[in-house]
Order: sequence, then C-alpha cells, then structure tokens
Amino acid sequence: MKPVKPDEALAAIIGSEPLPRTEVTRRVWDYVRGHNLQDPANKTFIQADEKLCQVFGGKERVSMFEMTRLVFEHVA
Repeated sequence: MKPVKPDEALAAIIGSEPLPRTEVTRRVWDYVRGHNLQDPANKTFIQADEKLCQVFGGKERVSMFEMTRLVFEHVA
C-alpha cells in the first residue's frame, strides 16, 4: 500500500508521518478505543471528542462506516 500523508487535523490524532491506509484506520481505531469514544449503547457509533470532531467535519456522532470516509478526506 502506498503511504498517505495526514493533514494537520488528522495528524493530531495519528501523527504526521506518511502511513498506509490500513495503518491510518488502525491508529484511528486505537485512538477511539483508547479514549473510550464508542457509544456504549451502540458500539457501531463513535462519539467524537474535540480532535475527532475536526476530522468528522463538526459532527459529534458518526457511524463506524461513515468514519472511514470522513477520515480519508484528510489524507493526501
């Protein structure tokens, strides 16, 4: 996989070095789990903190399927 470079908003979560897409996804999930951001009532939803809210375009709650699309809008 060709590495992609995260923009500033995503770099605040996963770091600024270029990474393969699979690793970007893995690191975002590590962040979500590490900060206990999954909705306890429905684990398919993520409740964004301040950093993730910037990546999610201001949305405070997204599904895990929508999350992937929103995250990859922040790589080059």
